[in-house]
Amino acid sequence: MADEKNLFDIEIICPDRVLHTGRAYMVEFNTTEGQIGVFKNHVPITTVLAPGIVTITEGDDHKKQAAIHSGFATILQDKVTLLADIAELPDEIDVQRAEAAKQRAEKRLSEHADGLDVLRAEIALKKALVRLDIKK
Repeated sequence: MADEKNLFDIEIICPDRVLHTGRAYMVEFNTTEGQIGVFKNHVPITTVLAPGIVTITEGDDHKKQAAIHSGFATILQDKVTLLADIAELPDEIDVQRAEAAKQRAEKRLSEHADGLDVLRAEIALKKALVRLDIKK
């Protein structure tokens, strides 16, 4: 049960906009060390974001999601700030474009061409998969 005393502030900030600001009971997101879930009074940390879906639980069965592709998270006892290079709401994602990006990345990775930037292709694939996953 999410009552007011258990809520904390949450912000998702991108270079070009503030994607989300509000109060939450819990937030879940991916870091380079694995998935994390945060409640109020979490131990303060700063961590590196990994591509994935951020789920913000605002109250009883009321959740919001966003796709985050990279950045940093700062967790304080009463506030979580996600500083994202790229973040998108589900209704902003073009499924056809994401599917085409996925196919291009998979093709590049399967061809093993000379001079292929494998890390860049893997990141492109991961971004496309996150976009497709949040649209399901």
